[in-house]
Amino acid sequence: MRHQVHETMITAGEFRGQTIRTPGGDAHPMGSREKIALFNMIMEDVPGATVLDAYAGSGALGIEALSRGATLAIFADNSPIAIKVIEENLKELELNGRGGELMRGDVMKLANKVGEDSKGFRIVLADPPYESYRPEMITCLKKLVSKDGVIVASTPVE
Repeated sequence: MRHQVHETMITAGEFRGQTIRTPGGDAHPMGSREKIALFNMIMEDVPGATVLDAYAGSGALGIEALSRGATLAIFADNSPIAIKVIEENLKELELNGRGGELMRGDVMKLANKVGEDSKGFRIVLADPPYESYRPEMITCLKKLVSKDGVIVASTPVE
């Protein structure tokens, strides 16, 4: 059976109105209204920011941040399908080497390797798969955010 691919739209900034691919399947890309609300809450933090799009899926949140003026977005995921989709989206928007970098692997393992002296990311965006969500994911992400940074996480209702 072929993997179904869907699309989502960038809501603001340089890439506003452009569509990017999403992995489909069990992925639950954030809707446009939710993305607009999220970025309205952190809009003052975005310009010039370094961003981690943890559990990136399609890379939509990190691409949205770059579109709105972030200088660097690291897209982290360990799903081969997500990695392929993120690579295609970064290539399509010409973001490789222009603020977009892909990190293959588990975000929690990365967080556990980071030392106390790390500067961290200004913004950490996390939209993990709901079926694999565990509260310790947020604890690990705290290791990756700067002292004055912000973590925005989408989690299932408990």
